[in-house]
Amino acid sequence: MKNIEGKVAFITGGANGAGFGMAQVFSKNGMKVVLADIRQDSLDHAMTHFRNNSNVHAIRLDVTDRDAFVSAADEAERVFGKVHVVCNNAGINLFVPMEQCTYNDWDWVMGVNFGGVVNGIQTFVPRIRRHGEGGHIVNTASMAAFLPSAAAGIYTASKYAVRGLSEALRLSLYPYNIGVSVFCPGLINSTIYESEKIRPQRFASPENTAKSQQTMDLLPEIHKAGMEPEEVGEKVLAGIRRNALYIFSHPEFKEELREIFDEVLNSLPEGQASARRLAFEQSRRDALKKGKAEADRIG
Repeated sequence: MKNIEGKVAFITGGANGAGFGMAQVFSKNGMKVVLADIRQDSLDHAMTHFRNNSNVHAIRLDVTDRDAFVSAADEAERVFGKVHVVCNNAGINLFVPMEQCTYNDWDWVMGVNFGGVVNGIQTFVPRIRRHGEGGHIVNTASMAAFLPSAAAGIYTASKYAVRGLSEALRLSLYPYNIGVSVFCPGLINSTIYESEKIRPQRFASPENTAKSQQTMDLLPEIHKAGMEPEEVGEKVLAGIRRNALYIFSHPEFKEELREIFDEVLNSLPEGQASARRLAFEQSRRDALKKGKAEADRIG
């Protein structure tokens, strides 16, 4: 989606970190921007940056609330008109080993990190299809979508899920001139370490909150070394403009990714498949290759 000036972007988790960086960059490049975030204090702080900017609008939104998502989409369209770019960016973290996690931990983290992306897609894709002008979806995963962590297992699972969803969605939406990217950042100067402040009471897990907070308390200083949100936003916008499937912002992971994919390839067994299996897989590969080529051409 090369021509973004005058288009409307809707960004969840837009009041902090990567989402706020996207909002700054999109706005500077002529887009109208809706910031959606669960925290009113964060929205109020973010909007001080956009004081007197009538092309930025804030909406308080819990991305797990489907009815509220519909209401937010309706409000965005009332304020700015048709939405073209949707950044499903809201996310939380939890630092508890998986074997110690409760159902509440699973439901909370997966509900925000994966369910929030699903809700954004379900809410906005039909609207973009209806207006017929094309668009772009950016789903924020993480380098954790490739690099698992025992310390943050549910988070890892949620980000792998976002990656898989995005890769498949891209092949589904290209006929409607809608691009899809999965954004996989590394360390960002954000306040994701405040995740427990927004855990709903219905998902309470006091012992694990205490465990996670021990790690979270170490993160403010660590996150100060992270990439600045505006630089992240620039890289996301560049990815949208070139219709990239993968948007990577941090170059320091190249060797580690190479090691992972080498391990995958080296784990495949030796031998030859039967002719029937080979024919089936070749047919599947041909269809996938055609779909990828068509998806790469849009924009």
